[in-house]
Amino acid sequence: MTLRVVVADDQELVRAGFSMILDAQPDIEVVAEAGDGAQAVAAVREHRPDLLLLDIRMPVMDGIEAARIVCADGDCRVLMLTTFDLDDYVYDALRAGAAGFLLKDVRRDDLVHAVRVVAAGESLLAPSVTTRLIADFTSRGPRPAAPPSERLAVLTGRERETLRMIARGLSNAEIAREMVVSEHTVKTHVSNVLTKLGLRDRVQAVIVAYETGLAIPGEPA
Repeated sequence: MTLRVVVADDQELVRAGFSMILDAQPDIEVVAEAGDGAQAVAAVREHRPDLLLLDIRMPVMDGIEAARIVCADGDCRVLMLTTFDLDDYVYDALRAGAAGFLLKDVRRDDLVHAVRVVAAGESLLAPSVTTRLIADFTSRGPRPAAPPSERLAVLTGRERETLRMIARGLSNAEIAREMVVSEHTVKTHVSNVLTKLGLRDRVQAVIVAYETGLAIPGEPA
């Protein structure tokens, strides 16, 4: 199955470079390019791609608003691009529904891997940069609307523990080793966590874990 991708960046050379790298892959097709946020939204609505690779800083309509519209419209996954690993805009991008983010100086192989992972329904949670980013984001964000005991009451003990480990940046295989269960069991726990809390993906799960106090910014990973 070929992954259909829209690449949106206001810098033509950057946009062309990412498109060339992705189009060279046998399982990826760049169906459109966009030079601003409004064009990105229009391209997604016209071509219905699996994934939108979207720069956070965009003219006409910024990447945050474009991501919010695309995520609300349908099933297209959004992978954000940023210049700095602690760009303030990244915080809003995660809230808008983005499944992850990449630095613009990403290596070729990492770019391709990220597109495949996010298009497959996973989230891009780099153990170093992303965990630090989300911890900082949630520590400065608003207090949760409901106490943790109420918001997480729908989860079983094992599901809460799974959520805590997701927030630490652990993969399913790593969680399975920690909990001494099969990876299939972990996938079931993760699916239950997302479904019961009404979350799109693991990125949103991490945010909830910090916002509810289940995970604490600054805790060792």
